[in-house]
Amino acid sequence: MRDRLEHYLRLWHLSDPEPLAQTPTSHVYTVQHNGERAVLKLLTPIGVEDEQGGAVALRYFDGQGAVRLMRHDQEAHLLEYAGDEDLAPMVWRGEDVAAAAIIAGVLNQLHRVSLDKPPPELQPLRRRFRELFVKAARDEAAGEDSIYGRGARVAQRLLAEPRQECVLHGDIHHQNLRRHPVRGWLAFDPKGLYGERTYDAANTLCNPPHAQELVSSEARLLRITQVLANGMGIEVDRVRAFVFAYACLSASWLDDGAGDVRQQMLTVARNAERHVHTG
Repeated sequence: MRDRLEHYLRLWHLSDPEPLAQTPTSHVYTVQHNGERAVLKLLTPIGVEDEQGGAVALRYFDGQGAVRLMRHDQEAHLLEYAGDEDLAPMVWRGEDVAAAAIIAGVLNQLHRVSLDKPPPELQPLRRRFRELFVKAARDEAAGEDSIYGRGARVAQRLLAEPRQECVLHGDIHHQNLRRHPVRGWLAFDPKGLYGERTYDAANTLCNPPHAQELVSSEARLLRITQVLANGMGIEVDRVRAFVFAYACLSASWLDDGAGDVRQQMLTVARNAERHVHTG
């Protein structure tokens, strides 16, 4: 990784690298670029496959509600530095509703970017839900009426009649937004999806991490879905349906090693299901 870091420092005229984060998809550094702080992401083999759609999305957002993608190739991204403050501390301070209103505002900015035809590199939502559909089919074949099967049926209904399709971030949560000192709250690390904009509200109800009691609260789900619906100008019933489907999808991604997180996602799903019209 050191050789790759040195390669991009030379190639993109960067200096002063400082480790920022390490994830399964990337090794992240802050660097100096033209006298300003920036972020260099060196992609792992998983990231090379997983993050290309994110680069496409950032190109199309072009700084509107998101960090700017300054340079990129198949193995690295150079990004605008958004700042150190994310939204999670607002939630810890009891400002959950205010944080949700900020998320709605950022999503409105992202979703204003319109395309006549979505780029082929973006993943359609139907493909995004593939793991849930596979899990539901297995349960159905076993004669089980599982929450995954019910979530898959709701997802199929939502996807069959999409509304207000656009380029999506795909992974909006409290720690994927940071406050820029000049440009305000900006999203980063998009997945690069295309589909109904309501989907982008769903992950908010599964976050922030390490807030099990809050995330598991049905009252909180009802309150925050209403804030998001009001702020985005979308139907609250549809937000709750997407939360149900998304929480089932999120649980279907997790193996036994993440059992506690999976159970939390299923709690969110059960809370949402009670408020979803299935007819």
